[in-house]
Amino acid sequence: MKSPTEKEKKLDLALSKLKSINFENPSIKNSIENLENQKNQLEIEKKEIETRYQNLINDYDKLNEKLEEMNKQKSKEKDKETQFSEKIDELNQETDNLLDEIDKWPM
Repeated sequence: MKSPTEKEKKLDLALSKLKSINFENPSIKNSIENLENQKNQLEIEKKEIETRYQNLINDYDKLNEKLEEMNKQKSKEKDKETQFSEKIDELNQETDNLLDEIDKWPM
């Protein structure tokens, strides 16, 4: 049999060895760091994409407003053309009436 002091020394040695054991797996630690870096990179890219998307939305809204304004202007111009055509028709009718009246005059 071993003496209690020898057993105590062996237990102390075993405890110190257990305390010095590193339970972390370096490859898992590296994988976690890589994943964390990739996550950070993806978050940066996401913010950039969201910013570009918001810029596109703003550009779309501005272009849509311009298009509506152009359509209104086109409609106004078309109305003016219609009015102008109506005035020309009226003048043509008056001219025809005047010519008819002139034709009735004795010569």
